Amino acid sequence: MTRGPSDGGQQGADALHGDMDATTAPHRIPPEMPQYGEANHVFELMQNMLEQLLIHQPKDPIPFMIDHLQRDNDYVPKIVILGPPASGKTTIAMWLGKHLNSNLLSVESLIAQEYSSLAADARRHYEKFQTLPNTMLVRLIQERLREEDCVRRGWILDGVPETREQALMIQTLGVSPRHVIVLSAPDTVLIERNLGKRIDPQTGEIYHTTFDWPPESEIQNRLIVPAGVSEGETARRLLEYHRDIVRILPSYPKILKVIPADQPCVDVFCQVCCGQLLKEAMADKSKYGEMIRPFLEKEMAVPDNIIMKVLRQRLDQQDCVERGWVLHGFPRDRDQARLMDGLGYKPNRVFFLNVPFDSIIERLTLRRTDPVTGERYHLMYKPPPTVEIQARLLQSPKDSEEQIKLRTDLFYRNSAELEEFYGRAITVNGDQDLYTVFEYIESGIINPLPRKVP
Repeated sequence: MTRGPSDGGQQGADALHGDMDATTAPHRIPPEMPQYGEANHVFELMQNMLEQLLIHQPKDPIPFMIDHLQRDNDYVPKIVILGPPASGKTTIAMWLGKHLNSNLLSVESLIAQEYSSLAADARRHYEKFQTLPNTMLVRLIQERLREEDCVRRGWILDGVPETREQALMIQTLGVSPRHVIVLSAPDTVLIERNLGKRIDPQTGEIYHTTFDWPPESEIQNRLIVPAGVSEGETARRLLEYHRDIVRILPSYPKILKVIPADQPCVDVFCQVCCGQLLKEAMADKSKYGEMIRPFLEKEMAVPDNIIMKVLRQRLDQQDCVERGWVLHGFPRDRDQARLMDGLGYKPNRVFFLNVPFDSIIERLTLRRTDPVTGERYHLMYKPPPTVEIQARLLQSPKDSEEQIKLRTDLFYRNSAELEEFYGRAITVNGDQDLYTVFEYIESGIINPLPRKVP
């Protein structure tokens, strides 16, 4: 049972005086204290407060902390959307801004601020050079984020940062997004998209001659071809983007989400990564389900502390207590592993499956689905039985080589820290037939863990 501030605080104080005598050591923290802290998000509050103090370093910390608490904006949207030209990032950013009732910030909107002398200087510079110095752009972002609407309703940065230097400068100012979304698609698709792009000069809405043509003749007649959409110009911008994005991504290792953009914008917008456990919790309409619902409805990642509460509820059920449990693909990073460990959920076996990248590519890029029957095939290991079926097979955008490389890189960045955390983990060669891999795992479960030689 979780106690609230009315009873848990007094009991915690009594326990503090009774069990934590200053003359004795080591001290034992009464269980009521962490229960109260977890129930009232005290730990997250203190961590966030400490971060803000260290970043801003106010001369008088007390008024600063009071002002920060009164803002109560720790959970407003703070999102960065990145992607190559013609990936649809501006469209997604606009939809997301409307859906979350948040502020859309782009280079164009930043320099269009009417009552800012800095924006006026930036406009003159941009009109002349078609670009902004890093320092000027970051100052514009800082100025805009201080305005009341961004403080209250959050923000969505469209296409910024463009370089690693900008990312580091933004981080230095204490601007920390909660989510970084990267759209990805093959260059050939992006070039084709860009050639058909059209813009409504009155509304700023983006249309396409093939995929999204407005039905109203009035809108059709006023559409214009934007600058820089020729094949050569698009190829040059794509080359520049690929060069920069690989240096930006390491700046956001824990909050990065890559989404295939080679699909309709509606599908991109609605794509959410959520485990079966979270879906069941929300469907159950429990108190945890109600906590999860706002994040899923807003297409936001569920915070680790809430995931842990759902996981704790499930692992404490009788079947898990009596028969044990197996977690697949979780924890995903060291922070989640530490949270699990702190709650007392310590796995007695941890397995890492090691598969060469070439084998991963072979396994995933050749997967296909029959849209008629829903049957899944593999062009090498389980080919379709007839030519007719083969002709209608579809490949998931997630199975493109580019997407697989991004997901694999992210996995290995996190798995290195997880292997260090779980020092006695067992690594199994996953590049074997299914039954051999199963036998190795079964052997690792039945036999005692090998002792490490000191």
